[in-house]
Amino acid sequence: MSQPPVRDDRVAHGTHPRRVLLKLSGEVFGGGSVGLDPDVVSDAAQQIAAAVNQGVQVSVVVGGGNFFRGAELSAHGMDRARADYMGMLGTVMNALALQDFIEKAGVPARVQTAIAMGQVAESYIPLRAIRHMEKNRVVVFGAGAGLPYFSTDTVSAQRALETGCDELLVGKNGVDGVYTADPRTNPDAQLLEHLTYERALADGLQVVDASAFALCRDNGLTMRVFGMGEPGSITQALLGEKIGTLVSCG
Repeated sequence: MSQPPVRDDRVAHGTHPRRVLLKLSGEVFGGGSVGLDPDVVSDAAQQIAAAVNQGVQVSVVVGGGNFFRGAELSAHGMDRARADYMGMLGTVMNALALQDFIEKAGVPARVQTAIAMGQVAESYIPLRAIRHMEKNRVVVFGAGAGLPYFSTDTVSAQRALETGCDELLVGKNGVDGVYTADPRTNPDAQLLEHLTYERALADGLQVVDASAFALCRDNGLTMRVFGMGEPGSITQALLGEKIGTLVSCG
C-alpha cells in the first residue's frame, strides 16, 4: 500500500526533512518496574506519531533494562556475553511492543534487529532503514549491536550516524536534562542548557556512556538529553524544540 505524501508544512532541517534518532531506555517501557506498562508505551507511541505526522523522520533505539540487564547479571556470576544476549532479546520485545502501539496510533512502523529473526523483524540494513523513514515509517531498532559488551547508548550514536540523522535524542526518567550534579541528591544542582562533549567527558558525566559521547563528538553529531516526565516532551524533542540539554562539539 502506498504511503501518503509528506505534508508541505513538514519540519525541515535546512532543505531536507528533519531526521532524528530517539533513544528510549527499557526503564521507560516498564514505567520504572519489570515488564511492560501499556499506558506508558502507548503514550510514547502517540507522541512519536504526532511528530511523524508533522514531517519528522524518526527512528528509535530501545533498551531492555525492564526485562534483563546484562551487566547486573554478569556481576552475579553469569557469563557476560550470554547475559548481554539475554538483554538484547529484551530489547526486541520492547521494539515489537512499540511498533504495535505506533501502528495503532496510525503511523506505519518497522522493526529492524541486529540479530536475525526473520519471522518477527527485518535484519538491520541501513539503506532500508533510511528508505522506510523517507516513506514516513518509524524504524525501531532492536537487539542492540548484536554483539556483547556494547551498550544501547553506543548503538544509538552508531545508528544515528549510519542513517544520516541530524540529531540524537536521549529521553531520561527522573531528570529533565543534564545537571552539574545529581539533582536527586544535591539541591544545589543546576540544569545545563548547553554542554560540550569535552566537558561531559572531562567531568565524567554519566548521562550516556563515554563511548557514545566520543562517537558523537568525533563525527559532529549533536545530542539532546531531555526528561520524559512532562506531557508531550517526546514530541517537543522530535520537533526540535528547545528542551533539556543540548550537547555539542562547541
